[in-house]
Amino acid sequence: MLFTPIIHPSVATYMKLLLRVLLVLLLISPVAAFSKQTDSLLTALKTALSKKDVYDGAKQSRIQKLRQQYQNTPPGDHTRQYELCLELYEEYKSYQYDSAYVYVNKLKDISTAINDMSRAYYSQIKLGFILLSSGMFKETFDVMRVINPRVLNDSMRKEYYFIMYRCNSDLAKYNSDKYFTPHYISGANAYIDSAIQLTAPRSVERIYYTGLKHVGENDNAAGAAELGKLIGPKTDISMHLRAMVACSLGQMFINNGEKEKGLDMLIRSAIADVKSSTKETVALFSLAEQLYKTGEVKDAYEFIQLAKADADFYGARQRKIQIGAILPVIAAEELNNSEQQKRKILGYLAAITALASLVIIFLVMIYKQLAKLKHKEKVIEEKNTLLKDINYKLGEDAHIKEEYIGQFFKVISGYILKLEKLKMSVDTKLSIKKYDDIRGIMNDINIKKEREVLYHSFDHIFLKIFPNFITVFNSQFEEKDQIWPHEHEVLNTDLRIFALIRMGINDNETIAKILEYSVNTIYVYKMRIKAKAKNPEQFEQCIMQIKAVEPVD
Repeated sequence: MLFTPIIHPSVATYMKLLLRVLLVLLLISPVAAFSKQTDSLLTALKTALSKKDVYDGAKQSRIQKLRQQYQNTPPGDHTRQYELCLELYEEYKSYQYDSAYVYVNKLKDISTAINDMSRAYYSQIKLGFILLSSGMFKETFDVMRVINPRVLNDSMRKEYYFIMYRCNSDLAKYNSDKYFTPHYISGANAYIDSAIQLTAPRSVERIYYTGLKHVGENDNAAGAAELGKLIGPKTDISMHLRAMVACSLGQMFINNGEKEKGLDMLIRSAIADVKSSTKETVALFSLAEQLYKTGEVKDAYEFIQLAKADADFYGARQRKIQIGAILPVIAAEELNNSEQQKRKILGYLAAITALASLVIIFLVMIYKQLAKLKHKEKVIEEKNTLLKDINYKLGEDAHIKEEYIGQFFKVISGYILKLEKLKMSVDTKLSIKKYDDIRGIMNDINIKKEREVLYHSFDHIFLKIFPNFITVFNSQFEEKDQIWPHEHEVLNTDLRIFALIRMGINDNETIAKILEYSVNTIYVYKMRIKAKAKNPEQFEQCIMQIKAVEPVD
């Protein structure tokens, strides 16, 4: 039997409310703080950072190859030694200060050994670069002060002027003092002008130095226009130079209030630094600082830690000081955000727990309701089965009654006709006063034969209604105790007694009158037969369960 679960309206209302709250929680997501381009660049940076070991491994492989070549160079081949030391220095200069320092000293020793003053001064320029990168301004000035630019060739002098520009410019930014900073800026501008004069027109160096000059003169628009020429995808410059140009542009855009463009450039710079294995870098530190200001504390904290690791690896004292000033602030904010996030998560968990509890309560309510419905369904099913049995029995009784009522009217009609004939005969005999003939008529009536006819009629009608009666009846006995009618019989007395019981006549006295026996005889018959049954206690119940067969229309 199919049924539809009935849910109470209040339960349905609560469930709808629950689903709405769950939907709201699922839809809660962080709002994007940046444009798609910035998000894409941040993803690219994180991808590059995940491959940092690969890039560093490639650099280490190049360094190992150069060191092997240096070790295999004959002691007297100073020119080849100088070239290999210079290459090793170039690999180390923005990667690791200590190792770069070692090879600068080797360059100086080789220059002294071959008595080449220009190379000796050039070694001093290289030393000045790593000292400046490490944040040792005094030492840089001390080293650069002893160099005589007139001894250098144009390429060396150009690099000398650029290092002096960097030294004055970086010191001006570091000091930020209204009394001394203008002096350093003036010196930086003079040195960059000298460097520009030694570059070829339209060369990468000319464009780069010119852009830096405009920036130093606070002409950011002109500086950005020049430096922007170097960062196109088809521009053939080194990855390290690309990083420096992008970093300068990023800081200019940020200073001009173009935060989005500035962030994009800093990210590009940081990517280039990672790919070139540059550890002495400004981009990652500056990016972390800007992300912190925009509220992206998680990324800011991750990047400032990486910038600190790079500064520690290189040995950049100035960068360590800069990072040390902002790292605790970002770390504190990250810790605060983490605590807020934990509280928020705990709040969500509490809400979800409460909602889950409501769900469980509703499920229990629904389960109980379904259990009640199932119980009611079972009761209805049992009632239907009972009604079906009652309907069957009523149909069976109706069928039996129809058969016997029909037979009753037939027999009664026969007896009425006989009585009518007997009355007419008696009346005739009385009218003519033949009294002896009346006695003869009465003697002709055979009561025994009439009773046999009645039994014969009953037996045939009963077996018509219960054709399996004899077979089922005997199935209750062992074969030796079974009762079967003789060839000339339809039912015998034993079978007829239980046939009457199956018809609903249970009273021994009534059965005795019908069969013309004493009550005691009927009782003995019943007890004797039941005693032989396989299951005497259930015998009569089994007899009553014998089914009637519906007549075929």
